[in-house]
Amino acid sequence: MTGIAVAGEVRDAVGAGAPVVALESTIFTHGLPRPLDLEVAREAEKALRADGVVPATVGVVDGVPTVGLTDAQIERLATDDAAVKVSIRDLPVAAAKRLGGGTTVAATSMLAHRAGVRVFATGGLGGVHHGASTTFDESADLVALAATPVVVVSAGVKSILDIGATLERLETLNIPVVGYRTTRYPGFYVADSGHRLDHAVDGPDEAAAVARARDELGLSSAVLVANPVPAVDELDPAEHGRLVAGAWDAAERAGIVGHDITPFLLDHIQRATGGRSLEVNVAVYRNNVAVAGDIARALAPSASA
Repeated sequence: MTGIAVAGEVRDAVGAGAPVVALESTIFTHGLPRPLDLEVAREAEKALRADGVVPATVGVVDGVPTVGLTDAQIERLATDDAAVKVSIRDLPVAAAKRLGGGTTVAATSMLAHRAGVRVFATGGLGGVHHGASTTFDESADLVALAATPVVVVSAGVKSILDIGATLERLETLNIPVVGYRTTRYPGFYVADSGHRLDHAVDGPDEAAAVARARDELGLSSAVLVANPVPAVDELDPAEHGRLVAGAWDAAERAGIVGHDITPFLLDHIQRATGGRSLEVNVAVYRNNVAVAGDIARALAPSASA
């Protein structure tokens, strides 16, 4: 594949029909503080390997989109203050300037698909921002997922977003969303965002069956598996509602707009919870990685033989 580096281990696993799970890199380049970022990245890979799944962490190294970062490359990106956040539109710029960076959900999904990786684990998706009817502020994740036939396991979209509007956009874009053993759409920090889902899967085998049916129908969208954070790990729902409202009030008072909104809101919630939201973030990711590994094993050709 011209322009994309695929690790030999990942290429061999895909060729052999073995289970592989793609992992994004923005979680350790931009999402978590040091040294937790590197610890979580390494833990995710270790957990997948322990379950017989090949991890394929995706990132950009010296301008080269890479599927299956080495441990040294992960450490390099996790400790690089100059690392940039790379979505699909940024890939040619990163390549030309030989930048290093963490790939977003959009870029990770696209690169994983190009490498033949069928399952991707992330924390929360991007979506429609509040006020998007006038600002048109909507994550590129949504459009990318409409054209990328992978299975994405997430805990919904980040709860600071307009979840109802995001679900409407997903429907318009013909992206199937299934709850993982639930018909309630998760809200990242909480298990239930207050929105209902039309469909659920009862486990990894049924999730894999949905993906196979999508492929047999020749459809090109992702299948989104909405996996709620375990109840024992979630923020108190009533507290969560107050925190999100307070974060938005603080952003409005500070005049924060555009791409600065999301990091401001998440940082506000983290400080307001004394770091508790960070613990939930990590719990969300661990849970999604585990479920993605289960689905990857169920989706592997040997599982359906």
